[in-house]
Amino acid sequence: MPISCVDAIAPAFQHAKKQLLEPFRASQWLKLAVVGLFAGELPSGGCSGGNFQIPTQTGGTHRLLALPGLPQVHPALYAASILALFVAGFVLMMVLLYVNSVMRFVLFDSVVAKQCEVGSSWVRRQREATRFFGWKLLLIAVSVMGLTILVGIPAAIGFAAGWWNDPRQHLVPLILGGVVVFFLLLLFVLLLAVAQMLAKDFVVPQMALEGLSVTESWRRLLLMLKAEKGQYAGYVGLKIVMAIGAAVVFGIIDTIVILVVVIPIGGFGAITVLLGKTAGLTWNAYTITVAILAGCALVSLVLYAISLISVPAIVFFPAYSIHFFAGRYPLLDSLIHPAPPAAPVLPPAPEPPPFLPSSEPIG
Repeated sequence: MPISCVDAIAPAFQHAKKQLLEPFRASQWLKLAVVGLFAGELPSGGCSGGNFQIPTQTGGTHRLLALPGLPQVHPALYAASILALFVAGFVLMMVLLYVNSVMRFVLFDSVVAKQCEVGSSWVRRQREATRFFGWKLLLIAVSVMGLTILVGIPAAIGFAAGWWNDPRQHLVPLILGGVVVFFLLLLFVLLLAVAQMLAKDFVVPQMALEGLSVTESWRRLLLMLKAEKGQYAGYVGLKIVMAIGAAVVFGIIDTIVILVVVIPIGGFGAITVLLGKTAGLTWNAYTITVAILAGCALVSLVLYAISLISVPAIVFFPAYSIHFFAGRYPLLDSLIHPAPPAAPVLPPAPEPPPFLPSSEPIG
């Protein structure tokens, strides 16, 4: 029987408790941390990069390319290096996006079975993950096109009307247009976020259990949404509220962990740099490569520590969507609430032997 979005919270908590604590298995936590990290299920959303600024040089491009310790290289070689880095970054992004698609199914299998088996699930889910990966690429293309249209068309209108030539003379249309564009962008981003949430929560289970295509899974889901608009709207709203609460709680814990991990390692790194300078080392291709690798290792360590702490949320939120959806998807419900085993059939009792009259005389 379908349950409401509020009633699905309690069984989701019980599900996470049984999977993580009854009994406690450190190996499961370690595996789920990896799966949750690559599936993008961290409640805190990772570290914010809003304060990152690109360092600038006041002496021009030539001084930027002529860093001390680096050999003088032709600008064309720098351009080729930048292009190679761009291509490598694009390839890495595609690889991570595919891994994210597979890990989404691995996480679903792990929560349903209360047992995380990364290897077997990875091999078994390649077909569904490839389809989901294609849908993610389509969603990215739609996102880029939508953002381009929402920003490009108003900018072109302003340019054609001459508003950008003298902005002070056209403050009113620029401000009003900026407000309209801002809310349209906000609405578009929210729609994309909701589509992503519905896909990973309700499309993935259908693909995993029946091998359906993304299109067929969405078609079924839209019929369910049409039949229960209020329940699914409440689910989306309540999950957003819970996600914000979890992000605040785990964000505080993650900040403490980051400070505990980064400060000692950062101090060790600073001492290493000072010792290197004392020994006569300079910044060159080798030392810069070592520094980049060390930085990547540090970031990976911090992210894994955050994911390890977030394992309860990594299990709870998929369990919440599974228990809400199970009552509306009988095949999933049969896995979450299996029928009790039938009582054993006892063999019939042997019949008593027939009564034999005694051969002795009575009396």
